Amino acid sequence: MLLINNQIVGKILDIRGCMEALETGYRDLINERAVYRGRYDLFVPNDDPKLMYRWGTMEGASRTFETFAIRMKSDMLEWPEGKTVEKYCVEPGTFCGFVMVFSTRNGEPLAIINDGILQHMRVGGCAGLGAKYLAREDSSVVGIFGSGGMARTYLLAFNAVRKLREVKVFSPTRKNREAYAAEMSEKLGIKVRPVDSTEDAARGSDIVATCTDSIQVVVDDPVLIEPGMHLTCVKSNEWNPEIVKRSDLVAKMGRATKNLDEGQIRIGGEAAVVAGNAEEITRIANPKVDIFSRDFPLLTDIMSGKLKGRTDKNQVTFFANSGTQGLQFASTAGYVVREAKRRGLGQQIPTDWFLQDIRD
Repeated sequence: MLLINNQIVGKILDIRGCMEALETGYRDLINERAVYRGRYDLFVPNDDPKLMYRWGTMEGASRTFETFAIRMKSDMLEWPEGKTVEKYCVEPGTFCGFVMVFSTRNGEPLAIINDGILQHMRVGGCAGLGAKYLAREDSSVVGIFGSGGMARTYLLAFNAVRKLREVKVFSPTRKNREAYAAEMSEKLGIKVRPVDSTEDAARGSDIVATCTDSIQVVVDDPVLIEPGMHLTCVKSNEWNPEIVKRSDLVAKMGRATKNLDEGQIRIGGEAAVVAGNAEEITRIANPKVDIFSRDFPLLTDIMSGKLKGRTDKNQVTFFANSGTQGLQFASTAGYVVREAKRRGLGQQIPTDWFLQDIRD
């Protein structure tokens, strides 16, 4: 069995490999050779009313990679001023999340993988698939909202599927957007410039992506949307629902949990349960906007040809990058495990540690 840290994942998984792995997983799904469960969160209120514990999981399997994977993460959450969600494990600046990978051939535990890079890459890679199938072929200008890890992998993915010549980035903190612009300009060899407003980032862009930790609407004014744009997101609350409603074609990566079980609620578009009373539940800063819970055509149906994608250069397309998270980890982690074994990377740990002779 392998223990694979973020440094090893970074050596193995570039954006093109990630997108190939994801597309393989989705082809499996189209051909009834894959399965997934959406994200499921469990909240536990803290004695400190500003804090909340959250345990999150998602799982899936791909028959091509012969892997099942479950992603698990343990977070302490707080919502400063009700504007963003901040998280940590043990102390600010440290995080706990990992993916356990198993063989679907014989049940063998194959790997435990840090989820940090995998998480950013699989979300960015899916945004890239959305752009591949929905954005205009001649899209060359990107407007990015946000300057963190998702903003980086989203841009890498857009650059992998379209020939970009210019990127505009807006983030509320000038220092962050300037650092992002300098880093990504050097990495991609294209013009990336920081801008001072949401309007500057959106105007004249062919692809507009929100990659933020905001729990409020980021792009609110429908006037900013121009013919031919391709729009996408990270979170369920980043776009004014009116903009989504006005888009000519909206597609979603996968379906959210629709029929909640007794005791479940929906938080940020995902199913959840809370070990708390009604007053404690209100401490969770649940975004007021949730575009993910709506039914939209699926990107896999466009990939398979079951549904038409963009049919006109002036259409506004919107890709809701949510759903099928468990399959994304099965595909990307399956790819990483395969490559780690081939290259002799990762730390070997005894498989026997995870086996026993007592039947459950």
